[in-house]
Amino acid sequence: TTGVDNVKSIANLQMLCGNMGKVGGGVNPLRGQSNVQGACDMGALPVVYTAYQQVTNAEVKDKYEKFWGCSLNANNGLPMTVAIDKAHEGEMKAFFIMGENPMMSDPDLHHAEAAFKKLEFIVVEDIFMTETAKLAHVILPATTWPEKIGTFSNTERKVQLLYKAVEPPGEAKDDWEIHQLLANKMGQNWSYTCAREIFDEMAKCTPSYAGISYDRLSKGGLHWPCPTAEHPGTPVLHIGRFTKGKGTMFAIPFKAPAEVPDAEYPIYLTTGRILQQFHTATMTGKSDGLNNLAGPSVMVSVEDAEAMGIGNSEKVRVTTRRGSIVTNAFVTRRIPKGTAYVPFHFAEAPANVLTNNALDPIAKIPEYKVCACKLEKA
Repeated sequence: TTGVDNVKSIANLQMLCGNMGKVGGGVNPLRGQSNVQGACDMGALPVVYTAYQQVTNAEVKDKYEKFWGCSLNANNGLPMTVAIDKAHEGEMKAFFIMGENPMMSDPDLHHAEAAFKKLEFIVVEDIFMTETAKLAHVILPATTWPEKIGTFSNTERKVQLLYKAVEPPGEAKDDWEIHQLLANKMGQNWSYTCAREIFDEMAKCTPSYAGISYDRLSKGGLHWPCPTAEHPGTPVLHIGRFTKGKGTMFAIPFKAPAEVPDAEYPIYLTTGRILQQFHTATMTGKSDGLNNLAGPSVMVSVEDAEAMGIGNSEKVRVTTRRGSIVTNAFVTRRIPKGTAYVPFHFAEAPANVLTNNALDPIAKIPEYKVCACKLEKA
């Protein structure tokens, strides 16, 4: 519930230290997956078009309506975390899910599963069968990164060209091709032949990408903003001054987590990743080698393990107000007393059964990093 406030606080510190507009300076919060930056740049958010042009801005809406020759909704959409609640309340009837596995990655999975079961229609577009795809009425096989051409935009805004290495298997298709087939089935007349055409169209209505093209990217990556074909790109933002004038400092009041330990649930629970797996293990979970290196566990401090009589690798039940899992104890000095850590990659011990769906008020991201739990021998 404090993720945005944390980033604002870091920005305050960097401004106070004079570290903005400098090589190696600025603020670069790490994104959770490759090309999250690029997806957001392309408008894969419920409140913006490409390059963060606001959906509710009348001039932006008018520009895109003229560009695409259609009428557009002037209202913001819903983030996935809010859409789940709407589905649970019966206000949403269908989900179309691309490359996401919310039945592993959403908080309070019992709540999420109940929401999914109330939907009338679910479509999942993905590269492998996932926990979410198992609930779908229709599954559309997509291509993965070595099977297609496109671009990646990394966290420092560097756009890079992705080259196709192998042909996709079976009936798998690129995302753009799947969407074009669906659009034309619904009465549209889209006629794209490749990802390059779509990128060129995007650049025409996206000022910060206007000077970027596949031809230029074939010679090396470019940092946006890159407004013209002659522009060299912008590796460092805010040199000399901020884009909008003076920097804005934020006064951030302290806010406690939505849930803290008490007598019944005396341990802080935090969740996250381990080196050997990626996200919900849709891809890495297919590797026997990686699976043999590390499996599901709860990291427990030496002090807490001794107090509770828990030995390393013993089965432990982790319980919160939302549910419980049984997993292996990993007793370690890397975890402070009073805290437990559970990686969220493993379907056999899904950490997000435990997590709290309290949201950051601005970003609407759940509080994955803090809730209260109790540990006991299973």
